[in-house]
Amino acid sequence: MSARIEKLREELRRHELLYYVLDKPEITDAEYDAMMRELQRLEADHPELIAPDSPTQRVGGKPREGFVKIAHSSPMLSLDNALNEAEMRDFDRRVRELLGGVPFRYVVELKLDGLSMAVRYRDGLFRQAITRGDGQTGEDVTENAKTIRSLPLRVRSDLPAFEARGEALIARRSFERMNAERTAAGLALFANPRNAAAGALRALEPQLTAKRQLDYFAYFLLVDGEPAMDSHWESLEALAAMGFNVNRHRRLCRDLDEVLAYFREWSGERDNLPYEIDGLVIKVDSVAQQRALGWTAKAPRWAIAFKFPARQERTVVENIEVQVGRTGILTPVAHLRPVNVSGVTVTRATLHNEDEIERLGVEIGDTVLVERSGDVIPKVVRVIEPGADRRPFRVPKHCPVCGGDVVREAGEVASRCINTNCPAKLKQSVLHFAARGVMDIDGMGDALVDQLVDGGLVRSVADVYSLTIDQLVGLERMGQKSAQKILDNIERSKQQPLPRVLNALGIPFVGERTAQILADTFGSLDAIAGADEEKLQEAEEVGPKVAHSIREFFAEPRNRSLVEQLRSAGLQFEHAVRRRSGGPLEGKIFVLTGTLPSVTREDAKARIEGAGGKVTGSVSKKTDYVVAGEEAGSKLDKARALGIAIIGERELLDMIG
Repeated sequence: MSARIEKLREELRRHELLYYVLDKPEITDAEYDAMMRELQRLEADHPELIAPDSPTQRVGGKPREGFVKIAHSSPMLSLDNALNEAEMRDFDRRVRELLGGVPFRYVVELKLDGLSMAVRYRDGLFRQAITRGDGQTGEDVTENAKTIRSLPLRVRSDLPAFEARGEALIARRSFERMNAERTAAGLALFANPRNAAAGALRALEPQLTAKRQLDYFAYFLLVDGEPAMDSHWESLEALAAMGFNVNRHRRLCRDLDEVLAYFREWSGERDNLPYEIDGLVIKVDSVAQQRALGWTAKAPRWAIAFKFPARQERTVVENIEVQVGRTGILTPVAHLRPVNVSGVTVTRATLHNEDEIERLGVEIGDTVLVERSGDVIPKVVRVIEPGADRRPFRVPKHCPVCGGDVVREAGEVASRCINTNCPAKLKQSVLHFAARGVMDIDGMGDALVDQLVDGGLVRSVADVYSLTIDQLVGLERMGQKSAQKILDNIERSKQQPLPRVLNALGIPFVGERTAQILADTFGSLDAIAGADEEKLQEAEEVGPKVAHSIREFFAEPRNRSLVEQLRSAGLQFEHAVRRRSGGPLEGKIFVLTGTLPSVTREDAKARIEGAGGKVTGSVSKKTDYVVAGEEAGSKLDKARALGIAIIGERELLDMIG
């Protein structure tokens, strides 16, 4: 059995390399899926044989609450930009002067529009992935990075430990598909592929990262933070030999004239690539010469980004309207006088939110500069000329679709409709309500929900519990047996516990974990609905932002009506509260802030709770201790203002004993 499992792994790794890196698939998707399913089944039967580099482990991470900060082995600096040929010639002149006339050559690579990421390997196995962050410290995104199919979990290398640095990005087709789906759902669009990649890599659930279909191109090879080879070109060749995806569009150039020729070539070819680029990266090849050239505080002197000119045109903002997404977010959209930008007629551009409108100072009637950011999403860059009869835009106080209240939470950039039954968000609300891990109504997927909502059979999530066999049988591809199975699943969902019901309501910022905490703390839906913001913040991890969101949700009459309908349907509104007792910290309330020296905040929280204490998300008069680490924020200031005891990690561990 062990031999069969290892053979399947080797075959799957080989086909991942052929498909995702070399673009030379040898088998069909169905054949690949069949091999993967067999491996999954064998590993499920023999869990002791599961290995961390198995292809089945790419999406195996659990949802996380945040990201751990990790120091880089050496700084991940940004690059200086050359925006035209003159600036590029200045860079070349400085290099020649600093090298004192010694011959050198450039390596020219495409500048990918993605997110920088370092990946670490030991004994040939992938161990860790870290975002660029501030260049000195990044975030550990290991579980999310595992979902990137072109990033090998096992490599062929004689190096016992090394680090590859590169770019995580989203292909143009995937990016356009995502934004098409978001447009259909009424959600705010991603401004460019880089933002989409960054959001995917920092998603709290690896499954969400996997859905974005990220790619990874490696372009640096380091050992102990230093270049592993004598030249950059050798590093690229070594990375490719290991099985990394290394961009094949790279060139060794003997002088600046060859660099400029390559730049002109790609200025006309960039649209033929499957991913976005916004220029070229030019690096001195020799590592010894790189060291001789050195670094400034922000960037290396031996490399520069030669950027393509932006694609922009003038037009007039004829109107600004709001688009209501399925999550209730109101997104301002500028309706433009049609203008051709790089071969595409642009008539609309997202303005993102009120803060962006204020920053731009744009009003209806203004002449503006429009840019296809990332060569895909049009955006308003700036106001060129205020209109003679310009008029300002105001976000409506009531949802233009349902008339429900529109709110903007403190610290949030977006306004949203808080009516759960708003038609603009109803389908998404029903899908979330019925989802696995929420109310678990198996069979209620997109196709069925579309028919139920479009046909007027479901005008509220509570209407799910009023569906009849006759109504379902009348739908497309729904027979008597299938309809009865759906109704049985709906009936069974009434037994889901209160934390599931709370999560199902779709209260902003209240997911699975927060719903469980609220249920454990208050014991009933009525107690949660009736609690004021201060009382809500007594629950662990519930801060002012979450408390305010809960309070506003239950203050909306339509949401209260929904709750009563669900009560009448027979859902569980009571919960057996779990109480902890005993321990040296019993009855004491703690708040954690900043980074502790030797334990994570999750570990500190677990230790406090294990000793009988309670951890909350915000400082109040009821707080007994604030545990402060490095870079403690506003919670520390509030604790001082309220005269609350402030302790460090050492004092906390002493109290726990």
